[in-house]
Amino acid sequence: MADATVLVVDDEKKVVDLVTLYLKREGYRVLAAYDGLQALELARQKQSDLIILDLMLPGMDGLALCRLLREEGNRLPIIMLTARSLEDDKLIGLDLGADDYVTKPFSPRELMARVRAVLRRVNERREEDPPEIGHGELTVDFARHEVRVRDEPVYLTATEFKLLAAMVKEPGRAFSRQELLDEAFGYDYEGLERTVDVHIMNLRRKIESDPTQPVYIQTVQGVGYKLCEHPHVP
Repeated sequence: MADATVLVVDDEKKVVDLVTLYLKREGYRVLAAYDGLQALELARQKQSDLIILDLMLPGMDGLALCRLLREEGNRLPIIMLTARSLEDDKLIGLDLGADDYVTKPFSPRELMARVRAVLRRVNERREEDPPEIGHGELTVDFARHEVRVRDEPVYLTATEFKLLAAMVKEPGRAFSRQELLDEAFGYDYEGLERTVDVHIMNLRRKIESDPTQPVYIQTVQGVGYKLCEHPHVP
């Protein structure tokens, strides 16, 4: 997807110039913003196919911008640039809806590889996803990126939606924690498998009538989790 348009957001002009140079070499069109508010306006206009987003920005920081875009239903893929290397900081960004992250100082060639990978994953997902899948009293709407239980909307984080989407496409299949990490964060993510347990726990609280006796998401001992193939909804 080398003809895609990438929005580069960083308050350091030399960073924007460097990333722009490499993107244009790869054949991408480039838009630039130097603060969060300017980036928000450009993202809302939906002129771009991906955002490379610095976390530390004037006006509105990158996390706040990512959160607001996702709350507005904007699914534009986001790669975060962050000087923060702690796993918790990365997880916050990913859970808000970022698709990947690159830690500063970064290799421009690595960043270009991440851009290609994210755009490829997003395009593959769009081609494969049905408009929606119903499962018991659960509905996963891929077109609107929404989940409903008994026709009532349920707010999920981006990570929770990805986990549920992976399982609802293959009910009955046992997913390992690593497979679910790959689905939620991409193949390059080097996080801990325990993070999946936390997200599954939160997901159960939102979609199960009794999270201690889950009807939909069931634990597979020694493996991971699966979506019950024939849920018996009370």
